[in-house]
Amino acid sequence: MKTLLMLLIVMVSTIGGPGQSRAKQDEDGKSMAEGRTMTRVATFAGGCFWCTEADFEKVPGVLKAISGYTGGHKENPSYKEVSSGTTGHLEAVQVHYDPSKRTYQELLDVFWGHIDPTDPGGQFVDRGAQYRSAIFYHNDEQKRLAEDSKERLEKSGRFNKPIVTEIVPLTTFYEAEEYHQDYHKRHSLRYKYYRSGSGRDQFLEKVWGKDVKRTMAREKKAYPKPDDATLGKILSPLQYEVTQNNGTEPPFQNEYWDNKREGIYVDIVSGEPLFSSLDKFDSRTGWPSFTKPLEPDNIVEREDRSFFMRRTEVRSKHADSHLGHVFPDGPPPTRLRYCINSAALRFIPKEDLDKDGYGEYGKLFEGPPRHM
Repeated sequence: MKTLLMLLIVMVSTIGGPGQSRAKQDEDGKSMAEGRTMTRVATFAGGCFWCTEADFEKVPGVLKAISGYTGGHKENPSYKEVSSGTTGHLEAVQVHYDPSKRTYQELLDVFWGHIDPTDPGGQFVDRGAQYRSAIFYHNDEQKRLAEDSKERLEKSGRFNKPIVTEIVPLTTFYEAEEYHQDYHKRHSLRYKYYRSGSGRDQFLEKVWGKDVKRTMAREKKAYPKPDDATLGKILSPLQYEVTQNNGTEPPFQNEYWDNKREGIYVDIVSGEPLFSSLDKFDSRTGWPSFTKPLEPDNIVEREDRSFFMRRTEVRSKHADSHLGHVFPDGPPPTRLRYCINSAALRFIPKEDLDKDGYGEYGKLFEGPPRHM
């Protein structure tokens, strides 16, 4: 249906032919292309790229979405070649987003909520391998988050068939012809006609209901940040210096570097959950270290070029507290080391989780004690 519609559009339009496709490859998912805003890039295949692009461009924090082709063997493929199913490429979209406003985990939730992840033969009315769903990860962290997200969806019971969406490394991304970009805006009537006839929205409403966000994320709690005057009263001088002024506490002379109790670590300012003792390890650095966040949605990573170094800073999403840095020298399975200041954290032992309003995390600590 989509191919037939495209032939009709090309015949009646003034476009003479396919434009030049430009190869795009972003190894680490980071970009500075949006002026001074730190941006990151994620790549998804969700069937018709007109629809996938339109869905992501509605998400706050997404700066732009670009339709294209990836995953195959043909260099600089045209739409006609990809739609024939002979190039190995999938129709895909690269999403450029502001990580301080939208996390990769949240983009994954948007992705799952706009596709049929159980269909190995395409998406909705568009049939063929070139329309199948996939997540193309740019780095190991995106791969881990994507695999965790897929596992949660599988366990959710929302679908009674296996989740077949592929999670594969990004190779080269080729931008689609110009007439495909922002198709939902340039040809809104034709796009609405195609979308309404594709069966996509009918399927999504049946599976996800009328929740416009269509995410599998649970209801988020509010984690407000007090004003500066209040912070000056509730935080110690060291806590204020670390969280508000990007300070660093002394190694081996802080509260949690050697803490072995079971529980979770939350932001000292807002209380948002950040890390679990189950992911804590002795990095021999003198600061609390974790292999991964407890709640990835509450973690924001930014490039840090201070002190003539290039590092990745870790901040909390809701309070915007400086927490520490993340390094690629941790143990398996993530190989990451989230090196965090104790002064930015409040520890809640497992026996106090219910009392302090974090009872949902109690199930993590069922069974015999596990020490880190």
